[in-house]
Amino acid sequence: MKNKKFETEAIRTQTPHTQYNEHSTPIFMTSSFVFDDAEHARALFADEIQGNIYTRFSNPNNTEFIEKICKMEGAEDGFAVASGMSAVFTSMASFLKTGDHVLVSKSVFGSTIQILTNIFPRWGITHTFADISKPETWEGLIKENTKMIMVETPSNPALDLIDLEWLGKLAQKYNLLLDVDNCFATPYLQNPIKWGAHVVTHSATKYIDGQGRAIGGIIVGTKELIKEVRFFARHTGPALSPFNSWILSKSLETLALRMDRHCENALKLAQYLEKHSEVEWVKYPFLPSHPQFELAKKQMKAGGGIVTFLVKGGLERGRRFLNATEMASHSANLGDSRTIVTHSASTTHSKLSEEDRQSVGILPGLIRVSVGLEHIDDIIAEINQALLNSK
Repeated sequence: MKNKKFETEAIRTQTPHTQYNEHSTPIFMTSSFVFDDAEHARALFADEIQGNIYTRFSNPNNTEFIEKICKMEGAEDGFAVASGMSAVFTSMASFLKTGDHVLVSKSVFGSTIQILTNIFPRWGITHTFADISKPETWEGLIKENTKMIMVETPSNPALDLIDLEWLGKLAQKYNLLLDVDNCFATPYLQNPIKWGAHVVTHSATKYIDGQGRAIGGIIVGTKELIKEVRFFARHTGPALSPFNSWILSKSLETLALRMDRHCENALKLAQYLEKHSEVEWVKYPFLPSHPQFELAKKQMKAGGGIVTFLVKGGLERGRRFLNATEMASHSANLGDSRTIVTHSASTTHSKLSEEDRQSVGILPGLIRVSVGLEHIDDIIAEINQALLNSK
């Protein structure tokens, strides 16, 4: 059956059955694989045939997970790694060398900023931060040695968006690699390759897993580009374990269902908070009040599961709000079935200067809510009581 829908591919893409004819893919907990004979081993190492050699290179569980994400993202190939940050790092380090320059959105995850500002400079790789709110300035920031554009959209935690179609054309004009972190949207809500991205990364730890159980990451793109990623990763070793690959592949079977509910709940919470007397403002991509609402509707299927809002009273009020929560988890993670509240300024982006946080919209009283799968009435009641009891 050709042209299967997203949900069907997520469920029916499986590793070929073993001789036991299992219905559900087993876990291949093995570090290595045996060869039929000397010629078989030689051909595998020479890349003349496909097959498994060593789990640091490939494993049936990794292969199944990669194949599913590739179908969802419209990519040709991919490589699974041990964490989301490993995916971000590997997606850049596979292609950059001493003397190269990266144009990067200022609105990216804190650890991505640390890689660019404190790790890559050791190897002579430079960067320039671009303001997501001023796209007209980006072209002027491209240098002769610029090799890559790196962005995430929606951004973490400010939920700013970048026009991927425009960015794809800009990358094409200057023959640059466009690397997009698609973690917040997931392949169900947004497909950057459709708009011109060359490489797409995910922290599979978030919505792809969806239940806070496993850490993982993945990089997908064209066969030619992933060949470079695979070479880099095979020899530096950030492989995803078979067990986590198995968990993440199984999780993809319910991604569409979960994201539908995450988005439904998040929109209702955002609409409620817009009218709340203790909230300065609310940001959610599918709220008409979002400054890029029309762009969100253009390149996303729905608004995602994250809502951010500014509580009245600044930093101390924000802390009191967190301490007043009863049901919601206070954690630095997101994308879980359980609602999570986070104070980004003191956790995920705490290593940035106050000036840098302010410049990307991370204000002292900003609260990020990863809206879970609980009943929306209970989520709203929880956030409301925390707001009222933190006055």
